[in-house]
Amino acid sequence: MTYGYIRVSTEKQDFNNQKHGILEYANKHNLGHIEFIEETISSRKKVEHRDISRLISNLKDGDIIITSELSRIGRSLMEIMSIFQNLMEIGVTVHIIKGNFIIGGDENKIQSSVLIFAFGLAAEIERDLISQRTKEALAVRKAKGIVLGRKKGAIVKSKLDGKEKDIISLLEKKIPVASIAKIHSVARSTMINFIKSRKLDITK
Repeated sequence: MTYGYIRVSTEKQDFNNQKHGILEYANKHNLGHIEFIEETISSRKKVEHRDISRLISNLKDGDIIITSELSRIGRSLMEIMSIFQNLMEIGVTVHIIKGNFIIGGDENKIQSSVLIFAFGLAAEIERDLISQRTKEALAVRKAKGIVLGRKKGAIVKSKLDGKEKDIISLLEKKIPVASIAKIHSVARSTMINFIKSRKLDITK
């Protein structure tokens, strides 16, 4: 079985780029039908509470996972090492599109272990550097008196823009907000914020 694992940190991000990349890679390498595991969650959350943990528990020897890049699997070096150790013990092969790397398989266990460590360490260092540069840039802007963050009351773009009439229609039919959120594939909190920001609440 071949799985495409997609993870984004927040619901505001889009799965489409990762999904397109995985499908393109699978077609190019003749990896057959892809079953997607989509996860919208910060990987700082403990791995046992993430969908990837449930995926691992159902994997079998010979299964394949395709992911866009190593950092989608985990945020810390230790977490990445732990996940890949489990995958290698099961006999799962992981294809990492960014860098065109294949980890796993009986023929290259030692090489796989070295790659996991190196990639995990590089990803962790890169995140730290990006974080540091961001903090430094914000400090410079603050020192110049530039107000950080968006203006109070500013309306943020949403994937729900253009669907106001449909949402109002559902609200008029007394459909629960949670159900409306599911219909439009967003979190309940996102729908609530959208209704408030666009003043769609018909109860007022």
